[in-house]
Amino acid sequence: MNANALPRLAVTAGEPAGVGPELLIRLAATSLAANFVAVTDRRLLERAAARCGAAIRLIDDDGLPVDHRDPGTLRVRHVDLGAPETPGHPDPANAQHVLSTLLEAADGCMAGRYDAVVTAPLQKASINDAGVRFSGHTEFFAEHSRSQVVMMLASPELRVALATTHLPLSRVPAAITAEGLQKTLHIVHDEMRAKFAIAQPRIAVLGLNPHAGEDGHLGREELDIIIPVLDALRAQGMTLIGPMPADTAFVPAQRSRYDAVLAMYHDQALPVLKSEAFDRTVNLTLGLPFIRTSVDHGTALDLAGTGRADPSSLIAAVTMALDLIARRRAA
Repeated sequence: MNANALPRLAVTAGEPAGVGPELLIRLAATSLAANFVAVTDRRLLERAAARCGAAIRLIDDDGLPVDHRDPGTLRVRHVDLGAPETPGHPDPANAQHVLSTLLEAADGCMAGRYDAVVTAPLQKASINDAGVRFSGHTEFFAEHSRSQVVMMLASPELRVALATTHLPLSRVPAAITAEGLQKTLHIVHDEMRAKFAIAQPRIAVLGLNPHAGEDGHLGREELDIIIPVLDALRAQGMTLIGPMPADTAFVPAQRSRYDAVLAMYHDQALPVLKSEAFDRTVNLTLGLPFIRTSVDHGTALDLAGTGRADPSSLIAAVTMALDLIARRRAA
């Protein structure tokens, strides 16, 4: 490996009609020391650059290492669109294009062609409207790599992992099982050590019910499932706090007690995180055989085509990916 080579990041543009292509143009304008490879349609990027009023030099990716990147340059791994994009109006005809970009990024990482993948937001409904069952990046990469994964969102101040991800709320209680919770906590524990270099991670585990069930008066999931799992894993040496009531777990006095939080469902903890650090939060998939980070926001269809989309979250996702690559190389 060339010690001076810049990390190669596959960056997918996500939904062609969303803000993703414009975010990639803004990313290319930065001086970040990375070899960005945009996995999308070259013509889509050209049109996005025109909307942003940005000068961009697009280079066909040859797979070779580089030790320098000039701001305003972007390598491209071309993947044909199914139909020309109309900003703000997703077209199911582009569903296969989006999925093909994800496959290229994942396969490239597993084959060693890329050091990490960073994803811009996509439109799940548009893919489902095309007749393809799809619940999100996290689940797609997990299935494709045959991995047990955990979704984590991380800001400089807070890390939150999820026991369940994109499920209707009515299906969450049945999805909280002892086996699943054990696997999830093992992944979070191991990845906190590997990715964040925390030798003995302290993980706060939220209860499912209000007041963490209040000794069974507000639900028995804590007594029947969560507490026995935590006790068993503590006996194995893990430092686990809880189950904690979600309404008090994030107050400042509590945060110094833990390095990460495991929430039972998507909207239990993520509103706290996003309300505090929306433009600095990164979506990170734990348990994959490669590094994957993402923005913490959606396609922002109302902004698409205006050139005004804020690239802060994408820059944060790239910065975290670079930090994880550097830590992996050092290890």
